[in-house]
Amino acid sequence: MGNVNDLHEAEGRLTGRVASCHHPLVRWARPVVGEAAEHTKLWWAIAVTLAATGGSRGRKAAVAGLTAMGVGELLSNGVIKPLSRRRRPPRELIPHDGVDDRPDSSSFPSGHTAAAVAFTTAVALTWPRAGALCAVPAALVAAERVHSGAHYPSDVAAGAALGAAGACTARCLLRLKVAMHRSRWWVPAVTIRSERDPSWDR
Repeated sequence: MGNVNDLHEAEGRLTGRVASCHHPLVRWARPVVGEAAEHTKLWWAIAVTLAATGGSRGRKAAVAGLTAMGVGELLSNGVIKPLSRRRRPPRELIPHDGVDDRPDSSSFPSGHTAAAVAFTTAVALTWPRAGALCAVPAALVAAERVHSGAHYPSDVAAGAALGAAGACTARCLLRLKVAMHRSRWWVPAVTIRSERDPSWDR
């Protein structure tokens, strides 16, 4: 039990150090990134951009990303978070006013990070170059969750793991859907040919 408490205290100190970063760029970026990631607005905007400018590959990447994001959020916010009772980092660790805007739900895991990693991973599996570009805002969202005082680093790590799992699950589901769609159209085609091809009646 002592080791667990020691780890929790060490993580609290790490959270405080991250939140104490006062670089002007960090102070400017934190609210901007936080607002963009709220309600997944950032990822919807990227998906629309991919679909509008990336051709068929962009549309596939957008669908994959949004599907994975939905699965990742379901795993994080719908399954794990209600089972967890972890409190947010103590206010005394966070030396800025951003801590006043955090939600009252469980700290574990980070749903924002789960959505970011799920979307980015799915896009990367479909279109690697676009996925590499998405990794930049995803990393910023993960860092912002700790700097804002909304999460501990382990919450963010768990959210990232759930996001990756959501992307893999979504990829399997999309492949299954494609396979079922192809099989549905292949069977009638064989049936029609068997009815119309005279050589089958010889």
